Amino acid sequence: MKMENKKIPLLVIVGPTASGKTGLAVELAMRLHGEVVSADSMQVYKQMQIGTAKPDAAEMRGVPHHLIDCIDPDNAAFSVADYAKMAREAIGRIHAAGHLPILVGGTGLYVQAVIDNIQYDPIQNNAGVRERLVVEAEREGVQAMWERLQKVDPQLAGKLHPNNLGRVLRALEVYELTGIPMSRHQEQSRREPSDYMLCMLGITFADREHLYARIDRRVDKMLEDGLLDEARAVSASYGGTARQAIGYKELQPFLDGEESLENCIAHLKQATRNYAKRQLTWFRRDPRIHWLEADRYSDLQALYSDAQAIAEKSGILQTV
Repeated sequence: MKMENKKIPLLVIVGPTASGKTGLAVELAMRLHGEVVSADSMQVYKQMQIGTAKPDAAEMRGVPHHLIDCIDPDNAAFSVADYAKMAREAIGRIHAAGHLPILVGGTGLYVQAVIDNIQYDPIQNNAGVRERLVVEAEREGVQAMWERLQKVDPQLAGKLHPNNLGRVLRALEVYELTGIPMSRHQEQSRREPSDYMLCMLGITFADREHLYARIDRRVDKMLEDGLLDEARAVSASYGGTARQAIGYKELQPFLDGEESLENCIAHLKQATRNYAKRQLTWFRRDPRIHWLEADRYSDLQALYSDAQAIAEKSGILQTV
């Protein structure tokens, strides 16, 4: 086993959507000579700018960001294992350059795959099986595919939202190819110790209503910035994962002439709140996370300074 002081220092920032992770990550990157590695399952995809809340150049403030806009939206074969490999490579390059890697995002499965060095067995993709499952999903609907997964792998199905079509189809594909549930593959995957010395920060809110208000404001801003046109373009060009992402799926009934825009916007805000709840439930299980309640701070600089102090106290900066 590697000695602790030989491990790569890694600052991890997690939390629910719209909580301010990007702002904290960029500020700490500027203070601590860091670079950001995104851990967002939707921001990896190209084209989908507004609906996935990708940071723009002004928000990045010159800080290098990795694993954003790097995968085609119609790449149904992109997996957690693919992401973990790319993220580890990016973290290694950042560390080799003498900078602090900062892993930032709200996709718990992606974060866990990287920080806990989960080793995915090399289960080959089968284009024929995947294409058939995609066709079946289009015919039967995402809920039916999730229910099918629940029958063969209830443990994993309980962790996945039915709208997470890419993960659901991959799990069904793995089961068809191996006869073994994906959850069992995952249980057998923690064979190697982590390569990282971790400091994990989480953003939350003492009053959940403050987070929900931020979510509502973000949705309104997305719509002002052209989310509807982007959703229309995604709907016309892509299927599967892209169309089922939060921010696009909820607007589809309006684009199809089935519901009013007002109702669709209300559904989008509620779906985003529900997603934030699931994110918090996931991350609350990890005792390594130092939680910062954003609404208890009088200003952002005080929050940033406390986060920096936690990082400094953790010892990770001594190994950069």
